[in-house]
Amino acid sequence: MPLVGRAADAVPLSTRLQQALNTPGGDALAGLLADEYASDLKSRLRIFSAKFPDARWSVRPAEPLKDGRSTFAIDVSASREAESLSYALEASQRLALLTEGEGSLITGEEVISEQSILLSASNPLPISLLIPDAVLTGSRYDVDVIFDQPLGHAMVAGGLIALTPAQVNLQSTPDIQLAPMHGGGIFKSVQAPFTPGSQTWAAMLVHPDGVITVTKRVRVVSNEDELIP
Repeated sequence: MPLVGRAADAVPLSTRLQQALNTPGGDALAGLLADEYASDLKSRLRIFSAKFPDARWSVRPAEPLKDGRSTFAIDVSASREAESLSYALEASQRLALLTEGEGSLITGEEVISEQSILLSASNPLPISLLIPDAVLTGSRYDVDVIFDQPLGHAMVAGGLIALTPAQVNLQSTPDIQLAPMHGGGIFKSVQAPFTPGSQTWAAMLVHPDGVITVTKRVRVVSNEDELIP
């Protein structure tokens, strides 16, 4: 079915994307995407689906950008079993989609914000990610991942690394070195690159009740007007 056009039957794009993403195999996306983008996206979906075959997707319209482009909020929830442990995933993106042919095909995407939380725990372990969506080139900023509840006498450990573009594309599991944590979380000041682009951070927190792994993409922009797109 065409992405947008006279024959779209007034079905919102968000609805069609949601239906396609929730159809196993990724073939339902073929009618919505340009060939080159379809190949890339289907490859990423195959890697993700191999890890999380029960993933469920939600797509809804989000606030437009200052330049008028539409954006979409995409949420995914999933679970998996590995090494006798149960994992639950909650991830979210805000995307601006690039189109061609009067909007008839999606040709690419611009990630406005993105984060994920992967949890293996016998009890809820709520956390807060105090990490900006966008920063200026060359600036220093805080990357904080904090347990929301008091730790009491619990001994916890954690670690933080920057992911390479290859690790992000391949959705590979990073090797994060852990160290004892004090103060209830990870608190780190980091520096943005001096050229525009993005940084993706991965953090792991180990608690007696379970393990939490988080990822967060930070856009790196060259002027203040781009901090809020």
